[in-house]
Amino acid sequence: MQDYALVIEPGYADHSIERDLLLQVGVVLRRLPADLPAGQRNDLLAGARILFVRDTRFDAQLLAFCTNALGLVRYGVGVDGVDLEAARAQKIMVANIPDYGADIEVADHTLALYLAVARRIVTRDAAVRRGTWGVGQAELVHRIAGQTLGLVGYGRIAKAVHRRFTAFGIQDVLIHDPFLSREQAASNGVELVELPELAARSDIISLHAPGGDPAKPLVDQSFLARMKKGAILINTSRGSHVDETALAAALSSGHLMGAGLDVLSKEPPARDNPLLQLNQVVLSDHTGWYSEATVSTLQRRAGEEAVRILRGEKPLNWVNPW
Repeated sequence: MQDYALVIEPGYADHSIERDLLLQVGVVLRRLPADLPAGQRNDLLAGARILFVRDTRFDAQLLAFCTNALGLVRYGVGVDGVDLEAARAQKIMVANIPDYGADIEVADHTLALYLAVARRIVTRDAAVRRGTWGVGQAELVHRIAGQTLGLVGYGRIAKAVHRRFTAFGIQDVLIHDPFLSREQAASNGVELVELPELAARSDIISLHAPGGDPAKPLVDQSFLARMKKGAILINTSRGSHVDETALAAALSSGHLMGAGLDVLSKEPPARDNPLLQLNQVVLSDHTGWYSEATVSTLQRRAGEEAVRILRGEKPLNWVNPW
């Protein structure tokens, strides 16, 4: 049987980019449907040389079936859904794609969510459609210029967000990032602070930290209580960063003006998630990274990483080296 690679569904609408690249090294591309019976799924996993993974979690139990795999390529940056130690033990190279241009889209989406909340775009749209006209002073709307921005994490995406907010006249920028030195902060024109201080001083807080412990969200009840009255929270990073019950309470009480969330702790959310009932919350379905351009770049770079692994080379973004 000819060697094959597997796209673990859900993938993308078309995988011709990866298919053409793999054919150059004599490997065909197949799909693994999400609803395939476990026995057939395990048989397909056992024969695959490369695994392309988008959202499926690969724990040690699932990796144990991948007895022929040389590599696993994650479509995207985060690899918290892959058991890296188990993959290393099986000598399965895990690669991610951190540089496919999503910093542009995520930064744009962050600003879009913020503006939708701050300028009351969604509620005003709904009011106009109901026949209501004239916002007057019915809803609080702040001027953006002169406010203080707090960024949790200061990687590529957060820096792009910083640049965009600067165009709106943001005055001070506070950063909480344990990997950023004070010298680096100064060179970027930002102030490095601890998380409680960032919560207390920021008018706008945008989360851009890597995945953490879901049992210990960064934005918990204590963090929310420290936030300024009328502040806005934006999350285009990880749903696990926010205690959603505590956030709903802070919004319902009027302590916070609103929140823009592209990610949630459970996706899709349960219908009883209290955030779904609040008109101060603007939601999107984890699409901050998406554009046709990012998908094309992501698939090409994933295919190129797979080809490197199949040729016996190290992937450029090898996240579980030995």
